[in-house]
Amino acid sequence: MKKKEGIIIVFFLILLVVVLGGVIYYFNQNKKVETNEIVEEYVPEEEVSDEQLRNTIISLYFINKDSGEINPEARTINTNLLIDNPYKYLLEQLMEGPKNEKLTKAIPENTKINNIELKGDTLNMDFSHEFIDNAPEGKDAENKILATIVKTVTELNEVNSVKILIDGEENKSFKDGAINFEKTFSRADF
Repeated sequence: MKKKEGIIIVFFLILLVVVLGGVIYYFNQNKKVETNEIVEEYVPEEEVSDEQLRNTIISLYFINKDSGEINPEARTINTNLLIDNPYKYLLEQLMEGPKNEKLTKAIPENTKINNIELKGDTLNMDFSHEFIDNAPEGKDAENKILATIVKTVTELNEVNSVKILIDGEENKSFKDGAINFEKTFSRADF
């Protein structure tokens, strides 16, 4: 008889543990649901508009009028403008000049873009002859022209170097011959 009573007591203890475990599990699940509901109801302080989602910040490089150094100018632009030909768009922005009155553009006046083509990680840029004809002479001034271009386009991840062509021809140089375009230029050169 004592053996039967012992088995019954063990059975009820096991049953009690199972029932308590089920109750605890049930209440924990309800807490998780309540926690998820709170997260789902989160409302940000400020809504982000579709227009803001389409904007990005780019850096264009220009010459500081006071110091002569190359400085970036940040601009917020619509990413749709970069879809077709981001390289040409960036160069056109450089040619238009800075919005900050303390900066000045470096690309010579009347320069035209003949062609731009990415080959591997090198951006081949074909400019009109005005690029060399209207450039100020001297290695420092010529370096600044190249630095503004190279620093701007290498902001794009896929561009690591720039090759300059003049009216489709390689190995040209500025008028004074101080800088030749036979090599590619990278950010490290400036």
